[in-house]
Amino acid sequence: MPRFVIEREIPGAGTLSAEELQGISAKSCTVLNELGPQIQWVHSYVTGDKVYCVYIAPNEEMVREHARRGEFPANVVSQVTSMTRLLRKRDCSANASEGHVGTMVWSSRHRGGFTVPVTALIALVSLTLGVWARS
Repeated sequence: MPRFVIEREIPGAGTLSAEELQGISAKSCTVLNELGPQIQWVHSYVTGDKVYCVYIAPNEEMVREHARRGEFPANVVSQVTSMTRLLRKRDCSANASEGHVGTMVWSSRHRGGFTVPVTALIALVSLTLGVWARS
């Protein structure tokens, strides 16, 4: 199933209290339950004025429907095509300069997605953040 990163412009997002974030999350979960098991919230990252959310959903339209019903902004919705991550922290040690960093790569271009070890230094860009706007 495809993964999506949703960028939500929420002025002051980084100053929301734990209680406010909990309330927003609860509202999101209510909408997710209404939409059924095909859409799942994976996690979110909150920054100063933006929230980045990662979802698993069959298509972008379902992600946008969640945002519409929950009255959350969904300024940019991007389908994830690949993901990389370090296997171990020590993999970024002295061997990194020699191109021997252990990483994992996931790609949606392959049936069902899969993880493959890679022996090259891969820049990891995490695009996942997200909590929703105040209702």
